[in-house]
Amino acid sequence: MHWPALIFAGLFEIVWATAMKQSVGFTRIIPSIVTFCAAGASFWLLAYAMRALPLGTSYAVWTGVGTAGAFVAGVVLFGEQISALRVVSVALIVLGMIGLRLAAE
Repeated sequence: MHWPALIFAGLFEIVWATAMKQSVGFTRIIPSIVTFCAAGASFWLLAYAMRALPLGTSYAVWTGVGTAGAFVAGVVLFGEQISALRVVSVALIVLGMIGLRLAAE
């Protein structure tokens, strides 16, 4: 149950990072509220996952899911540049998370 909580924590990280971008420096109320609510959920789920998972693994997977998801959100929602180097870099992050999951067994 702790691994799914950690993945959901990372997904909420994507939500709050995207909403923060849309809040335009917290000048728009709805995206600002979404940012704080999603961040709260993300931190709570991360804390729950850390009850049973190692700190380094938990934090690396949480930030990795958030990083990869924010990259995709930036490209899809905000038209950010995509290049082979950026894709390979995100792929390495994902491979690192897979390695951490396998090492936790």
